[in-house]
Amino acid sequence: MLRRELIASRNLTVLMMSVGLVIAALVATGDATEPQPRLPRDNLLVYRTADGQTGQVSNIDDWQKRRTEIITGFESIAGKLPGDEKRCDFDVRIEDESDQGSYVRRLITYASEPGCRTPAYLLIPKKLLEQPGTRAPAVLCLHGTDNTVGHGTVVGLGSRPNRNYASELAERGYVTFAPNYPILAKYQPAVRALGWESGTLKAVWDNIRGLDLLSTLPFVDTERGFGAIGHSLGGHNSVYTAVLEPRIRVVVSSCGLDSYTDYYGGDEQHWLPERGWAQTRYLPKLAGYRGRLYDIPYDFQELIGALAPRRVLIIAPLHDSNFRAASVDRVAAAARPVFELYQASDRLEVLHPDCTHDFPPEMRAAAYAAIDSTLRPAGTAAPPQMK
Repeated sequence: MLRRELIASRNLTVLMMSVGLVIAALVATGDATEPQPRLPRDNLLVYRTADGQTGQVSNIDDWQKRRTEIITGFESIAGKLPGDEKRCDFDVRIEDESDQGSYVRRLITYASEPGCRTPAYLLIPKKLLEQPGTRAPAVLCLHGTDNTVGHGTVVGLGSRPNRNYASELAERGYVTFAPNYPILAKYQPAVRALGWESGTLKAVWDNIRGLDLLSTLPFVDTERGFGAIGHSLGGHNSVYTAVLEPRIRVVVSSCGLDSYTDYYGGDEQHWLPERGWAQTRYLPKLAGYRGRLYDIPYDFQELIGALAPRRVLIIAPLHDSNFRAASVDRVAAAARPVFELYQASDRLEVLHPDCTHDFPPEMRAAAYAAIDSTLRPAGTAAPPQMK
């Protein structure tokens, strides 16, 4: 019995020595080093050099290295966009159609991926249908949190005022596309069963596939790219989508963001699983950062910077209880040097209406002006004013 114990002890000692040698070898080759700390969220003009040190961004090539690290951080939480395996025929079905005066409103469903049909409203100015060969730019209109009518809010359905930006943009001559956000209202895809790590990335994919669909329509002008506009949930959905989708050339986010570190004052109760940002329909992995928000590997400072040099309008009401106006100013201040690097500082704008979590008419007018300046060719007739 004693002999067996001595042999076992010797074997354990040999095993421990072998493990120690492996660890020492890994350390020597750099393969067992601890993960490097994230780069500062409030200083975007710093990047990681090839040898793992930090360098000062002095040109756009340097910035692209930092931008790549931002995208990697986002992907570590949201998941990575899939490839062609998730693309399939759209198989568009018109579920309902109604005459809205100057435009036609169609409720459609499309195959955003195998095994999933996404509902969306497609609004088409009548002149595009009546005059073959006529085209107009298109805007992705993303809705806020509504568990009753969902995307219906942006086309004038439901009871919430100041949310019908898809309808108003259609009246101004744009083709507008408003998909429903996953796991809200009547759109309940099995996000995890479909292979998605977050509802956020599933939404981004649905939006990207929506742009793919728009690109096939003969009355959509894609020459100047697309716009994206959203309020609240739609506000950050627009940002997430545009960061990963370069065809979006102008982004309007109303009441859609502040720094994660400032969200509800950092109250840890908002970072529990299935609470706040950590819900399945959003970014469930963020629950793992409860109590250490500064370790989240990306933030809105960096995402807004990643949109440069595109046109970005952020609307942050002074009395918004969801997202703090002062935090939005810090986000913009951190992102602005990237826009300056591109000599495009005027393309990032923040407005602070004196209201609560809302998207009032004067702010929507400013949003439409930003979209017009980007998507309408110079010299074209001005669209009709808001009623």
